Amino acid sequence: MSMVRSKRTSLSTGWSTGWRRSSCFVNRPCRLSTMETAVWTMGDDPDRPPAEAAAQERAFIDEQASHRRSMPVQRLIGGGMRYDDAHDLHRLSGEGIAWQHAAEFLGQRNIAAGDAARHAASQRDWYRYASACFRFGQAALPTDDDRKRRLHALMVESFALAAQLDDPVTEKHDIAWRDGKLCGWLMRPAGDMPVPVVMIFGGFDGWREDYTLCADQLVRHGIAAFLVDGPGQGETRLRHGLYLGSDFVDAFRTVADHLLADPRFTTLGVWGNSLGGTLATWVAASIPAVQALCVNGGTIRPAELPERYPRFWSKVEALTGSPDRAAARAIIDGLDLSGVAADVRVPFLQLHGTPDTVFLLENAREIYERVSSLDKRLLVWADGDHCIYNHSEQKNLYVADWFADRLIPR
Repeated sequence: MSMVRSKRTSLSTGWSTGWRRSSCFVNRPCRLSTMETAVWTMGDDPDRPPAEAAAQERAFIDEQASHRRSMPVQRLIGGGMRYDDAHDLHRLSGEGIAWQHAAEFLGQRNIAAGDAARHAASQRDWYRYASACFRFGQAALPTDDDRKRRLHALMVESFALAAQLDDPVTEKHDIAWRDGKLCGWLMRPAGDMPVPVVMIFGGFDGWREDYTLCADQLVRHGIAAFLVDGPGQGETRLRHGLYLGSDFVDAFRTVADHLLADPRFTTLGVWGNSLGGTLATWVAASIPAVQALCVNGGTIRPAELPERYPRFWSKVEALTGSPDRAAARAIIDGLDLSGVAADVRVPFLQLHGTPDTVFLLENAREIYERVSSLDKRLLVWADGDHCIYNHSEQKNLYVADWFADRLIPR
């Protein structure tokens, strides 16, 4: 690999060197540039009634705690963050810095380290770490406003900087569909021999780049990986305005056709995570080109999540682009696999955790019981969290072995 490019002062997506603290707090002197402990005191606003101020402060504290629960350290690390970044993010959020601002600060810290690195391999890793920070920062923003789009754009830009330094270069593919583009990253092994390719995607808010470490393991096993944002996800949604609807299978068929038209690839597998596991089952049941299916953390009936936790309806509405609850409900109900899982006949691997409270094991197991595959296996971790983030390395190695055994001729 070559030595690094010229330095930049910051990414070009509009980030400024100042960053904001929650309006609920005022700071005593601290040096966040060295990650020293920040000490906060509640701010007094003479224009706010005391009860209102206290309620706002409590809401902020509760929101930060919610982010730490939904994005625990093991999920952050499994999604590509450095160990110390993950712990710093949790610490700063607990000390009164809004999650997204702390994540942006950590992302820019990694960008600075990458710009200072003397070797391309190190620079690439720093930019990947930065991308993970920006990605988990934007995940805390529930609506597709300018703040979310800006952080997501920072994530894409820093991932692209790392992609240019991969060997082979990780390719950006924007595939025309409907009135927009289906956006993905293609990672592949070195060499000229045609190889299998696996399409990887996520769900409500765990989007394509969350699965970079999964893709890395496939590449090490001689398999290309296409990390894609489907309708309602990531760049496909935030930049191109494409949302999940009843025609989502056609979107993934378009991606499959795009990949298999490339002479570098031989056969196609699909790996879906969380809600993406449900979508992937639909894809494998509907598209004959799919030769192997892995479902990680999926469910037979995705509506179980917002029914159990009503606050998730806002994520369903964002995914579908519908502020109308009834319309969003109709789309999510239409994902029920009860009538389609039996159409899956290709080799099938399913992963789930017993304590998973996002999609319950009993509902996940129904997929396994209904698919018609002769070659099928369900792996259950007794202590596995949602998508088995707390056993990420073991999970990724096992899945890569499984795809290699079924897609690479022996």
